[in-house]
Amino acid sequence: MGLPVRAAVLQVVNGPFAIDEVELDSPRTGELRVRVTASGICHTDLAYRAGAGRFPFPAVLGHEGAGVVEAVGDGVTDFVPGDAVVLSYFSCRECGTCARRHPAYCERGYAGNFSGARPDGSFPMRWHGEPIRSSFFHQSSFATHVLAHQHNAVKVDASAPLELLAPLGCGFQTGAGAVLEAFRLEAGQQLAVYGAGAVGLAAIMAARVAGAARIIAVDLSAERLELARELGATDTFLAHEPELTKTILKRTRGGVDFALECVGSPQVLRQAFDVTRPLGTCALLGLPGHGAEVSLPMIGLLSGKKLMGILEGNADPKTFIPRLVSLHAEGRFPIEKLSRPYAFEAINDAVHDMETRTAIKPVLHMQGGRTP
Repeated sequence: MGLPVRAAVLQVVNGPFAIDEVELDSPRTGELRVRVTASGICHTDLAYRAGAGRFPFPAVLGHEGAGVVEAVGDGVTDFVPGDAVVLSYFSCRECGTCARRHPAYCERGYAGNFSGARPDGSFPMRWHGEPIRSSFFHQSSFATHVLAHQHNAVKVDASAPLELLAPLGCGFQTGAGAVLEAFRLEAGQQLAVYGAGAVGLAAIMAARVAGAARIIAVDLSAERLELARELGATDTFLAHEPELTKTILKRTRGGVDFALECVGSPQVLRQAFDVTRPLGTCALLGLPGHGAEVSLPMIGLLSGKKLMGILEGNADPKTFIPRLVSLHAEGRFPIEKLSRPYAFEAINDAVHDMETRTAIKPVLHMQGGRTP
C-alpha cells in the first residue's frame, strides 16, 4: 500500500481536473517525498491538458511545486526531512549535455520531464489501484504530496515564502533566465518582449535588474502593459497597433539587441525577428502548436541576426533559483505582483482564469493536508 494523498486527476483531453485520492509510492533511489505547499500553473500544463503531450490519460500534471521534504530514498545526500524546496525540471546530471552545463537540454530530459513517467517508465501514483501518469517534470505537483528527484529539487531557506516561490521552478525561471543566462544582457542594451504573461513579465523584471536602457513590451491587453511599465518596461505597445514593427525600429534606431517571443505564434516570432537589429538575437520561449512553422527573410540571417530557442531560460535551477530568491528578497524581482492564490479545490477556476487571461500566474495553495 502506498501513502494516500490527494491529487488533481485529469481523465480526458481538455476535461476538468477532479481532486481525488491516489496512492503515492515510497521514495526510490535518489527521490524525495515532498509535502507540497503550493504549485504554480503554467501554460505548459494547459497545453498538455489539451493533448500536446499525446500521452494517454488519466494523468496528474503540475511542474511548479514547492514544499517540505518528508522522506528521502537511498542515495540522497543533499536533502533531509524538514528541508524547504522549490521543484524545477529534471536533468540526469550525467549525459554529455549536462556535463557541458546545459541541463535544460539533458539527453534524458524528455523521458524525465514530458513523458509523465519516471525516466525508467514507471509511475509513482496509482488511482483506483491502477498506475497513472504522475511524474510530470518528475513531480506532478498538482497533488498534496509528490515524489521528486534530488536533481530537480532546490533547497531554500526554511523561512522562505514557498507560496510565492513555487513558480520559480519554470515560468519565472524561463523568462528571467532568457535575459540573464541565455542573452546575458548588459547595461545599456535594448530588449523587446512579445507577450506580457508570466514569462514575459519575468523577462522584463530581469532586464531591469541587468540595467537595460530600453525595455519594450508588446501585448493584447492594455492592463498587462500597464503592469509591464510598473515592472520596468520603458515602452509599451498594443499588439494590433498599425505599422508596429516600423514604429519599434524607429524608436530603437534600427532594432533591439534582443527580442523574446513568449506566445508560441509563428506570426509573432516573425515580428520579434524583424525588430532585432543586425548582430542581435531573437529567441523563442513560447510553446508552439504541433507542426508550427515560421517563415523568415534569409537576408536577415546574413546581417548577423541570430534565431534561437530557449528552454527553461538556459538556466541551471540549482544556481539560478537561489539567485532569483535573493533578488526577490531584495525587492528587485517582485513576483508577488504576478501571482494570484487559489485553494487547491479551486483548480478549475484557476485554469479558467488563466485561459481567459484574468490571472497571470495562478498559484494553488495545497494546505499540506492528507486524505484522512
